[in-house]
Amino acid sequence: SLRFGLTAAAMQGFGYLGAPLHGQLPRARRRTRTARWTSENKRDSKKPKSRLLLPKGERSTPTQEDAKGFGSKISLADLSSSMQSAEDPLWDLLRRQATIGASNEPQLASYLFSTVLNHRDLEDAMAFVLAEQLATGYFQATQWLELLTDAMQDDPSYGKSIRADLAAAIARDPAQRHAVGVLLNSKGLHALESFRLSHWLWKGGRTGLALYLQSMISNKFAVDIHPGARIGDGVFFDHATGLVVGETATIGDNCSILQYVTLGGTGKETGDRHPKIGNGVLIGAGASVLGNIKVGNCAKISPGTVVLKPVDPFTLVSGVPAKPRGRVTSSPALEMDHKLDTAEDDDAIWSGL
Repeated sequence: SLRFGLTAAAMQGFGYLGAPLHGQLPRARRRTRTARWTSENKRDSKKPKSRLLLPKGERSTPTQEDAKGFGSKISLADLSSSMQSAEDPLWDLLRRQATIGASNEPQLASYLFSTVLNHRDLEDAMAFVLAEQLATGYFQATQWLELLTDAMQDDPSYGKSIRADLAAAIARDPAQRHAVGVLLNSKGLHALESFRLSHWLWKGGRTGLALYLQSMISNKFAVDIHPGARIGDGVFFDHATGLVVGETATIGDNCSILQYVTLGGTGKETGDRHPKIGNGVLIGAGASVLGNIKVGNCAKISPGTVVLKPVDPFTLVSGVPAKPRGRVTSSPALEMDHKLDTAEDDDAIWSGL
């Protein structure tokens, strides 16, 4: 246990990091998860559980910083290089950090156990977290949990999207030091994964329930995404408050979108009326993209911009209305750099307002 910076009590109380705690799950959930366990995702029960290998040079005993929370931060590059043998490296990391956190902060021990350590895999944990967030007196957590489990079993890409979105938040949010903190505390991630359930319901013809879930997401997270919208993988909603996405809008893979962004229409027209955002696009806080227009791959939209015309790929736009200000030579959504390229660009924008 010293290798992981854990106390003996923590290891005894929460079990070995890689061991699923099946006996702790409610009976109804055990039955539900058994079907999934024996499906095409069935794992070899005889395969040894993978151990989390610490990055080269990392101390094997807790540092002063470790004692304050979930342990030292591990980058995605460190995670990839140090866990080649892990079946699900991200899930192993989450369990490791939750165990350290429970040891360092006993007041959070029961919370971390119920949300992370008591679950078989990341899909289970995410479903539990979302169900607790969405529960009301009229629609209980167990009902949401059943729907989420059904959706994840029916659509294998759901779990892939969860991992890509979680990894995106870990890599791009400087305020988050730990994966487990993102899983439990990021309302942008919670809103996005809840939307994925509403979209599954919408595609399945259960539009009434999908629209009810849209309302619950809006009430709980202050994020309004129509269940008919289409959103790719590796998407990061930073802060997320005030985000609005219309019914026929699409968002590509690996995009980053900040608070108070609107992807809306221009009036009361019906049909295909909302923006189409390409891959790798960065949209700054307070920006609005209106109408059935296309924003090209790796474009960057500055904060407060109002976009009414199509945006070419690798183009920086800003202003009201938006005007091209230069070319983008990198991946803006990954770098999260909202600054303009030059001081001249900055002066030009302010003079045009």
